[in-house]
Formats: sequence, C-alpha cells, structure tokens
Amino acid sequence: MKDILEYRDYRQYIADYYADRKAKSAFSWQEFATAAGFSSPVYLKYVSEGRFNLSEEAAIRTARSMHLADFECDFFVEMVKFCHAKTDDEKRSAFSNMLSIAESRKMKILEGESFRFFEDWKNPVLRELAPAMPGAKPLALAHACREKISAAEVSETLNFLVKADLLKKDKDGNYEQTDKVVTTGPMEVTPLAVRGMHRQMGEFALDAIEGVPQDERHFSGLTLGITREAYQEIVQKIAEFRKEIIEIATREPATDEVYRLNVQFFPMTNKSLNKKD
Repeated sequence: MKDILEYRDYRQYIADYYADRKAKSAFSWQEFATAAGFSSPVYLKYVSEGRFNLSEEAAIRTARSMHLADFECDFFVEMVKFCHAKTDDEKRSAFSNMLSIAESRKMKILEGESFRFFEDWKNPVLRELAPAMPGAKPLALAHACREKISAAEVSETLNFLVKADLLKKDKDGNYEQTDKVVTTGPMEVTPLAVRGMHRQMGEFALDAIEGVPQDERHFSGLTLGITREAYQEIVQKIAEFRKEIIEIATREPATDEVYRLNVQFFPMTNKSLNKKD
C-alpha cells in the first residue's frame, strides 16, 4: 500500500487500507467500523464510496483505527478537511497544511510546486522579471514591481523558483528561466490555486484602469448573445489566440517590461432566456 503522503483523497485511502487488510486476513467492514467507533457495520464502506462523510472528530477516530499516528493522522485529517471544504480558501488552507506536513517529512507532493507557483502573483512576475534584470538585488526587483512587495518577499520567491527548478542561478548570481512557458498540466489541485491567481490578477487589472497610462495598457470588451455551440467555438479560438500570443512574446529573448494578459469570458445572464413559464 502506498504511503499516506502520496494520497489526496481520504476516501481512496480508506478503500486501499481495507483492501490491503482484507488481502492479508479475514478483515471486515464491520471490524473496521467497530475499531473506529461507528455503530453501523458498513459506515466506513459507505464513506469510501462517497455516500457518507467524516467529521473532523470521526476522521481522528478513523485514522487511529488504521494505526496512523502523529503526522500521518494529521495528514489524514487535513485530507478530510480538503475534500469537504466548501470554499476555495478552506481548500487552499487544508492543502497547504498537507504540503507542510509532507515537507516536514522530507516528502515531495507531486502537485505541490505547481500549486505554490500559481497560488501567488509574485511567482510568475518575478520569474519573468529576474532574468530581465541581471545582477539586480532583491530590493531593486521589489522596486521594479508595480504591486507592493518587500525585498524579503523577493528573496523568498526567488529561492522557491530555484528550488522548484523554474529558475536557475549562474555563478555570477544572475537568473535564467529553465523553461520559457509554465502551464498547469493535468493536475487535480492546481486549478484551485489558479482560481486564486485569477482573482489577484483581476484586482490588479482594476487598479491598472486608473493607475497605468492609457498608452501603456489595453482594455476592451464585448457583450454577446450566443448559443452553447458558439461558446465552445469561442473558447477554442481563445486557446488558439493564447498560443499565438505566447509565440510573439517568446520570439525575442529580451524583456523590456513584464505584462499580464487576462482573458475573461463569462455569462452575464441566467440560463433562462429560452424557457417559457
């Protein structure tokens, strides 16, 4: 059975634990439930199938019944919190705690670096800015950012980017990107961080309307009445457009300025235009 730190879904861990015990002995769901303090003999079976949930207190009892102790128990409880979180903030908090527990045991969560990269605007901005300012100290990089950031935060961010192999530092202390483009990939958790990034960048865009000279920014928009089929075609066109933008931006190695492009396409009405009362 895999180490618990390799799991993201506590239900899958329960199912795998049961299957592992069952393969080695006459273990039953009733025995499992009783050890965890549940009166229903199939309660944990239903939990593993997604039919029931675990409370935090029940999560602790279940973890102990599986002989999880210390950091393993804490990780299991955070997985439960993550799976049942109702808001993005709650999910981010639980997953960040999972990352911290894994890192304290010198374990690396596959999605951890991607999650942390997209969790904060400082990461993509400094990944572009640092190579464009060779020899610049953290304070100079901080002053070059329009958004408020301290020299200490710059140093922390650069250290993360190097550790995550998103930047590399040469013998002279200059930074270079390891890859030109960073994408989310087929991750399960990263989209949670990306949503937070979109919120941050959306707020910066609002500030730029008044704070950036008009000849240094471009804002435009359309309000359209469309069908579902048209929506899907437009989304595909946006994807193609983004690829074209990346090709233009990466054509030259030099960087004069770091820009952010937000592409937003969202509904302004409810799905009731063609419904009759």
